[in-house]
Amino acid sequence: MKIGKFDTEKKVLVIAELGNNHEGSLEEAKKLIQAATQAGADAVKFQTIVPEKLVSSDQEDRIRQLRKYELSSLQFQDLQREAARAGLLFLSTPFDLDSVDFLNGLVPAFKIASGDSNFEALLKKVAATRKPVMVSTGLSDDAEKQFIRDIFFSEWKTSRQNYPGLALLHCVSEYPTPDDRASLRYLEALGKWQDVTVGYSDHTLGIEAAVMAVGLGARIVEKHFTLNKNRTSFRDHALSADPQDFQEMVRRIRRAEAFLKPVRPQDPPSSAPAARRSAAAARDLSAGHILTERDLIWLRPGTGFCPGSETALLGKRLSRPVGKGRLFSAEDILS
Repeated sequence: MKIGKFDTEKKVLVIAELGNNHEGSLEEAKKLIQAATQAGADAVKFQTIVPEKLVSSDQEDRIRQLRKYELSSLQFQDLQREAARAGLLFLSTPFDLDSVDFLNGLVPAFKIASGDSNFEALLKKVAATRKPVMVSTGLSDDAEKQFIRDIFFSEWKTSRQNYPGLALLHCVSEYPTPDDRASLRYLEALGKWQDVTVGYSDHTLGIEAAVMAVGLGARIVEKHFTLNKNRTSFRDHALSADPQDFQEMVRRIRRAEAFLKPVRPQDPPSSAPAARRSAAAARDLSAGHILTERDLIWLRPGTGFCPGSETALLGKRLSRPVGKGRLFSAEDILS
């Protein structure tokens, strides 16, 4: 799946989920972007929330809290420029239909939150942008995952354009997620879904699950990111990775990628000949001698006649003497 110039088939996309850890401060949001860059993130992701378009009017305390964390359209535009200067992909999750229209001019791909994975109008609105999309599936069973896939593929087929790319992100909607509830093996099941990129949105404490997810097929890894886990009582700080954690997570993910990189049979290691064997003289042999099996011994390196090529030697006459232990060469054999 390609997001901008980033190809998840070639490299795991590591997303620093900034969410609301800026707590409404533009300067804090910019600091988070810079720290994410230094920690090795490929992308930063925010949440675009208009409180009155997310929760009912009787949820007054919730609305007040969301307003404290709300960023304006101009501030999001500023943050998108900040991310671009830092060389990061800028992403944000829309939580209402109008925010899809606004973000369409800022993001190369969309992210849908677990709670909105059944919000059909939002899914269709995002699909209509014909941009790649990632959907967290923390609240979705297999039937709902199929529902999500059908919406996007139906829209993209109707548009008669190449499929922009759909990623289903395994996650568990518990904050934090206990280790024995992470269910990382489910990533292997997601990998069997046709034309779907596998991802993982991590809510566990620590970085181990995010690294292990790569070994189980995740091509996108999202981890909450903060400057200080104890900054305030806001829940997300405590389950986030700080810059040191995130940097170590990225280091381990890149190493995991190297371990998992397939080596093609036509690209053996450069040391291969030294570990192979060639036919050599088992004793001193004179010119004109006709070779038999008891004349051969197999020695390293594998730069001469390899095992299996005995027919090129047996019954053939030597053109010159060959000393004990010396590898046979083509020049030793009379044609």
